[in-house]
Parts: sequence; C-alpha cells; structure tokens
Amino acid sequence: MVRRKAYAVGAERWLDDLPSLIESLEDEWGIAVGDQYRDSTEAFVAKATCADGTPAVLKLIVPRAGDAAKNEIAVLRLTLGEGCPRLLREDADRGALLIERLGRSLYELAPPIQERHEILCATVARIWRPAPDCGLPTGAEKARYLADFIAATWEELDRPCSERAVEYALACAGRRAGAHRDELAVLVHGDVHQWNALEAVDGFKLVDPDGLLAEPEYDLGIIMREDPLDALAGDPRERSRRLAARTALDETAIWEWGVVERVSTGLLGTKVGLQPVAREMLLVAERVAGDPGV
Repeated sequence: MVRRKAYAVGAERWLDDLPSLIESLEDEWGIAVGDQYRDSTEAFVAKATCADGTPAVLKLIVPRAGDAAKNEIAVLRLTLGEGCPRLLREDADRGALLIERLGRSLYELAPPIQERHEILCATVARIWRPAPDCGLPTGAEKARYLADFIAATWEELDRPCSERAVEYALACAGRRAGAHRDELAVLVHGDVHQWNALEAVDGFKLVDPDGLLAEPEYDLGIIMREDPLDALAGDPRERSRRLAARTALDETAIWEWGVVERVSTGLLGTKVGLQPVAREMLLVAERVAGDPGV
C-alpha cells in the first residue's frame, strides 16, 4: 500500500532512495532499524532501538503536496505524549520521525464496536486543546480541500458513485467550512480510527495525527466513515447520535463531517486500490444521500 501511495503521488524517487535514507538516519540518530510494520499506508514505519536500548518507531512519510511531516511534528510537540506518542527525534525536511513505541492496535484487540468507539472518544478528547498560532491548517481549509478533492477525483475515476452522493458531500463540506470559528477551534487529531489507536501504559494513544485547528466534531466524523458495513446494516444516524451524546458535541456537525470523510476516503481508496472498504464507503454515501434524514 505504501508503494502504491508513493506511485500515486509521484514519489518514485523516494522509494528508490529509501534504503539510503534509513541508513543515514541510523548513523545520525544512533538507532538500529528492525522489522517493518506491514499495515502502514502513507509512510515506511519500522521498529527501531536507540543506543541506550529504548524501543522506538521510525516513521518516514511519503513525500506529497502539503506539510504532512511538519504538521504531525507540530501535533506531537503540542501534546507532549498526552493522547499521542512522545516525539523522540524529528527531521521535517526528510519527513522523518522517531517516536515512542506503543503496543497493539484496537484493530488487533478487536473489542465490540461500541466499546471501540468509547475508547476512541476518550483517547482523542485528551488531544483536544486550544492551540492558537501553531500554524496548523484550519477546519475551514480542510473542508475546502476535501470538497476540491472530491469533485476532481470523482471525475478522474469516471464517476464511481452518483452525482447525488457527491453533491450532498459538497454541500456538507460547504456548511462545515462556513461554521468554522478560529476562536472556538481546538487541536484535533484528524485520523481517528482503530488502526491508529495503540496500547500505552496509561490506556491508548493515537498515532499518525494529520493535525488541524478545527471543531472537535471533525475527529468524530472520521469515526462515522469507518465500519461501513455496520452503517449499512442499521440506521447510520444512530452512530452520530451516540457519539454526540458521549462527547456533548453537535450531532449535525459530526454527521456532516462523516458524510464528507466517507466520500473523500471512498474515492481515495478507489484510486489506490483499497478494496472492498472503499466500495462499501461509497455504498453508504449513496444511501445517506438518497435520504439525508436517515
């Protein structure tokens, strides 16, 4: 998947240079790089051991448009190990991070879906905090970016879902962009799902933050897009109502971010071959667009 992502964003040279990059970081940071984690999608991620024996993780982010490495480093600096792993070393120019090594993911532990959502909500709430002037993108910028991505990628892929589903997602993105308020925005993780929640000494921590200054409902929109078969089997609104009740946040905002994330991720997954989940996400998008009041 990392190789496909690199080809999709034109980073073939990065793939060729990856062995030498790893070797240079081993020398500079005094680490020994071990086995690669095989479930990563946007970075080379491997176990590492520091010179003093401290277990760590080396992450090398696939270079692409935007400031993915810079933003992730900013989040890890702001959280200081609270809700996210501790940052041990970093080099934003090379997209390299050395972070605290954590345990098993929620995906591996496989708790029931409602218990999983409870853990994700409790963990991400530890991250939410004011962070003015930190330089991260805003929720409004993210909404506009996702709208542009949806419109362009839908055409590029020869319209793999209905125009109705796309129009509903674009309308939701427009409303979330309009709802953004700088003075109310908090630091959000941006990619809250079961593969990113790992065991820690004090519960769980979330890896791979995208990093935004946005309404916290954005993070719950990520939870809305996941487990599409569960959403197809029942009332999709039940999840947004439950998440809103759990966090005392706005159910409409959670729902609308979920609509946007479901379509954008479904299209991205279609582009990079992440199936069948991408197809399932777009099926849910069709259902909720056909009856937005469900």
